[in-house]
Amino acid sequence: MIPLMHDFEGETVLVVGGGAVGARKARRFAAEATVVVLSPAFADRDFGDARLVRAAPTPDGVADWIERLDPALVVAATDDSALNEAAASAARDRGALVNRADDHGKQDVGHVVVPATVRDDPVTLAVATGGNAPALSKHLRERFEDEFEHAGAMADLVGDLREDLRDRGVSPGDRRAAVRSVVSSREVWKALDSGRSKAEQVATDVIGDLPGDQL
Repeated sequence: MIPLMHDFEGETVLVVGGGAVGARKARRFAAEATVVVLSPAFADRDFGDARLVRAAPTPDGVADWIERLDPALVVAATDDSALNEAAASAARDRGALVNRADDHGKQDVGHVVVPATVRDDPVTLAVATGGNAPALSKHLRERFEDEFEHAGAMADLVGDLREDLRDRGVSPGDRRAAVRSVVSSREVWKALDSGRSKAEQVATDVIGDLPGDQL
């Protein structure tokens, strides 16, 4: 599988299944998409801002719901494999993406994996184990959270730095070298604990004098 990012802003995601897995998927997508959860019952869990529709779709009837809602993604998250397969098949027929909670690492053509993610805008880190080791995905996500704290602030810092160096006529090669020195500097990462201003000062020291330019 090749990892891609997908923008769900303005899209609808249909989650079929109101258990713990369905709740987790609903929370994930409700941060960006309009989420509808279809189930005869709902677990005592947080479904985010999803709309909960109490209904008991059958394998023969789930296609009607998908046609009615026209989702960009269908999440099949029930404990009924026949219903999950019917939802997946109907979604593919409508040109929608499919995420099956019962794939267990055996994704069919057109299925997508929802990875464990760490978000610190504008940075997103994701890890997937093909459905084989969810515990490992969670462990790596937690390590990423610790290791890359302030990643979003670093991205903003070096983004502004690149623009500033370009405006000052610094050559592309020197710009790349300067940015690499900043993002690989432990001193700059540590300075982000004290805020943007301190990090900028340390970044200036790390870069030093560029050819033909005094920082």
